[in-house]
Amino acid sequence: MLTLYSAPRTCALASHIALEQAGADYEVVRLDFRANAQRQPDYLAINPKGRVPALATPKGVITETPAILTYVAQSYPGARLAPLDDPYAFAQGQAFASYLCATVHPAYAHGVRGTRWADDPAAIAEMKRKAPQVMSDCFDLIEREMLAGPWVLGGIYSFCDPYLFTIAGWLESAGLDIARWPKTAAHSERMSEDPAVRRVLAAHTAPV
Repeated sequence: MLTLYSAPRTCALASHIALEQAGADYEVVRLDFRANAQRQPDYLAINPKGRVPALATPKGVITETPAILTYVAQSYPGARLAPLDDPYAFAQGQAFASYLCATVHPAYAHGVRGTRWADDPAAIAEMKRKAPQVMSDCFDLIEREMLAGPWVLGGIYSFCDPYLFTIAGWLESAGLDIARWPKTAAHSERMSEDPAVRRVLAAHTAPV
């Protein structure tokens, strides 16, 4: 049994979708960020970073979305969530997931959680102003160079797709219209039609 520690409207959605699509034996523990549950001692004992997602496995806890997604893909090869027999394509998938984790996600976070990086109200306000432009630049690059279509890796569905779907879902709250990126918009629509994605969305967005 795997245990995914999650919270509504977070990047943990991608890992939840991957687990569901893989047919994994798992349960979800949802943290209430409004109650600061991620900073409580019992959760910090599981993930000292105080973030989600975290995936408890029989061998220990895995954190960070790219690591969890590749773990799921490799643990359930029959689900075909990664081109495991093609080292180059697999590396391309990891590169894409790393870009979302290291660049796109922080671009968004600077707009909504500027207090992580600054205490000066003026600096926080400037980050909030600038963040949508940076995120827009990221999606320009994704649309132009990274999203092969119909899936991230072209004709192969992979762990990259629930991750892109999750991050693209934040565009509206960043003040950006996904219609500006037609390939990304079509990808999100395609993902939202998947029955597993629909099940996860219903569970992920329900009140804690």
